[in-house]
Amino acid sequence: MTVEDKRSRYSADFDLPVRGDTITAERYISKDWMALEMKHLWPKVWHLGAVTAELEEEGDIVRHNFGKDSIIMVKQADESIKAFYNTCPHRGNRLILGDVASTPRITCGYHGWQFDPAGTLVHVQDPDDFADGNPCGKLHLTELRCDTWGPFVFWCMDDDVAPLHEWLAPYPERLAGYGLDNWVRVLNVSADCDFNWKIIRDNFNESYHLPTIHPELGTFINDGLPDTVFEMYPTGHNAMWMKGHQATTRKDHASGEVPAPLDAIAAAWGVDPAAYKGHTGDIRQAVIEAKRKLGPDRGYTNYDQMTDQQLVDYFHCTMFPNLTLTMSPEQCQILRTEPHPTDPEKCVFQHWCLYPPVKGMKEIETPVGVAPLRHDAIHRHSTYGDGVSVGYVADQDLSIGTTQQQGLNSRGFKGFHLPLQEKRVQRFHELLSDYVMGTA
Repeated sequence: MTVEDKRSRYSADFDLPVRGDTITAERYISKDWMALEMKHLWPKVWHLGAVTAELEEEGDIVRHNFGKDSIIMVKQADESIKAFYNTCPHRGNRLILGDVASTPRITCGYHGWQFDPAGTLVHVQDPDDFADGNPCGKLHLTELRCDTWGPFVFWCMDDDVAPLHEWLAPYPERLAGYGLDNWVRVLNVSADCDFNWKIIRDNFNESYHLPTIHPELGTFINDGLPDTVFEMYPTGHNAMWMKGHQATTRKDHASGEVPAPLDAIAAAWGVDPAAYKGHTGDIRQAVIEAKRKLGPDRGYTNYDQMTDQQLVDYFHCTMFPNLTLTMSPEQCQILRTEPHPTDPEKCVFQHWCLYPPVKGMKEIETPVGVAPLRHDAIHRHSTYGDGVSVGYVADQDLSIGTTQQQGLNSRGFKGFHLPLQEKRVQRFHELLSDYVMGTA
């Protein structure tokens, strides 16, 4: 049986210092802290708003409600995408009331003011009844910065924040081999939750919970500390690489039969699991070789751009402050929590899954079951706890949210006490403090 090294493995190139600030419950329960986040944090970061597949024709619109604000992203005639605050400059009425729309003119339902896709006012009632003359062509919707990366559309409220691709570093370079540009968002689900948005962010900034919350993953993902690489980047983002197609070294899976579902995963690539009894760790390399040989003929045209590590492993990218992207060779998961508009003890959880288009493939296995391989085949919003799944692993993550929120309200809680492998949690909160206190 493998003896586990107790030391967490941080990349020598991406191991940044932390101060050791005490992390108290205030930031999870205080309305004052929430107000500081709204003022100093959320305007200073890029937000994922849509996928490009939703914005194909001029006048296509996607709405993204965030806190008390609402943003609309609009496709332009020149193929670019603009973002605007979803508020009429007349008297502040919200313009777009649905999640998606497509219209040559954005029309206010209150007084009928109309704007073209570029945000310029083009029609008002009684245009001559204005002291400064007809406002058409002079007034505009308030524009925000907007940019794309791969299939994703981002917006940002602040002009001083670094450009998107610089802000995302090193992910555009590190993930280039997956060929994400044409991947299809099949799963698009969300849920209202009774806990602060940071509880799930903490969860995604550590793997300490995997053996207890996700024990079944250990049969095909190696979460042993000596085999997991943690990285922290100057941009504030961080990541962990976990070996896939290999069982955890926390238990002895190596000396016996190949555990399920690793056996079926191997067999799907023509690798006989029976041949690896007693040395199950070698299946990972066998699958790499099988994917190199069989992948192109099976329609996986992106394999030739991927490293061996990318072909079988899991790259878990946590983007500051509230976005997680988990890459495996045939799936990209987006997991995000966003704040409630007024209550610090509530949030919205969102889960997207994207898949590469494979010739001849009609269906795909998603975290909530089989679905057609088409845009938003599964699209719904629910309340966590109502029995509607947001993904079998995500359900497990959310299961600890409410009880932790309750515990953080206890007078007996004095602050976090973290092991070394949760250093990314510590750094997240220190960076958050810097933003909230205006020193970032």
